[in-house]
Amino acid sequence: MTAAAAATAAVAAAGPHGFLSPTGVEIAFLLVGLVTLGAALVTVTTRQLVHAALWLVVALGGLAVEYLLLTAEFIAWVQVLIYVGSVVVLLLFGLMLTRAPIGRSPDADSGNRWAALAVAVAAAVALVWVVVDAFRTTWIDLDGPAAGSTAVTGASLFRHWVLPFEALSVLLLAALVGAIVLSRKAKADAAPAVPGKEGAR
Repeated sequence: MTAAAAATAAVAAAGPHGFLSPTGVEIAFLLVGLVTLGAALVTVTTRQLVHAALWLVVALGGLAVEYLLLTAEFIAWVQVLIYVGSVVVLLLFGLMLTRAPIGRSPDADSGNRWAALAVAVAAAVALVWVVVDAFRTTWIDLDGPAAGSTAVTGASLFRHWVLPFEALSVLLLAALVGAIVLSRKAKADAAPAVPGKEGAR
């Protein structure tokens, strides 16, 4: 018996794999996806700004776990380093600099929930349509190298996606400059109060 025949017999003995017989990775992917969806919903519905930022960490971390389950470890660590480690930290830094309230914030609810929901649904439909239309005729070679490996993803990123990658770095730089400007403005507003207080004494 040849090696190919032995492999075919092993696959046949293992039984068919279909929708009703998911693997452990598929079950974990579904559970993490539900947790991520729940965290995203809490992020946009809570009235506590700090809690919204923390739930955003959970949602973005869940996406990183999904990337790991898809064997895209490079994208997973980029997700953690850039979004969880940079963007969310800058958001929390901005909340602290602007002295956002820790408790419930009635001002966080603008009353335009239906308009926001309509925009969100329209954006979701547009994104799904773009992704389906872009990858409708795309085929993945399962016998080739892993599509999500560091080498393949890095080569594709710096060969075909250099401009979006640099645009993201400019976005992070702008957020950092904005945080510095806010902190300097807060110090400038607090500085004149000290001499007046000493003069009163």
